Amino acid sequence: MSFRTLSWRCGAAIAGLALGGCSALGPSVTAPPSFYVLERPASVAPAAMPASAPTLIINPTHATAGFDSARIIYVREAHRLDYFARSEWVDPPARMLTPLLVAAIEGAGVFRAVVATPSAAAADLRLDTEIIRLQHEFVSQPSRVRFTLRADLVDDKTRRVVARHEASVAAASDDAYGGVVAANRAVQTTLRELAAFVAETVRGVQEPR
Repeated sequence: MSFRTLSWRCGAAIAGLALGGCSALGPSVTAPPSFYVLERPASVAPAAMPASAPTLIINPTHATAGFDSARIIYVREAHRLDYFARSEWVDPPARMLTPLLVAAIEGAGVFRAVVATPSAAAADLRLDTEIIRLQHEFVSQPSRVRFTLRADLVDDKTRRVVARHEASVAAASDDAYGGVVAANRAVQTTLRELAAFVAETVRGVQEPR
């Protein structure tokens, strides 16, 4: 083999190694993020209410610090919040919750109208809500999603009725999607409980004494 041929083959081998190294060090292809929603539970159309029935205004839901973003939260140890890397809510849960509250309480059948602010409607009662936590907990098996909602029902005489509703639902799988499914179940359970609480409170106020 001639010196020239040997030099060419060595050069080709070195070039191949260089290209392979560049390919290995190049940017890796990552999967796009997945986005999830809180679904509205199935509900029955509300019956027509008399003109004497009260009207309810629902203010936008707030969230405590750490739970006011679109990131999906999980917990592996106390006092620490972590986030799934490539899974998010399409909107912060507090924003998604407000229309779900309207739909759930409309179905309770005690209000002439249920409207979300901003609205020009005059109201007899106001509902303020705050998400205390919505997190996928890996501190036990099976993992669970915990959803806690604080609700303040206020009438036009500044009478305040406070309730805290919490649901804990086992996740079918220890990943973001399993947590999302459990979160939807927890939220729907809480909405049913809150609608029942509001209806019972309003009926109690309306009963003659």
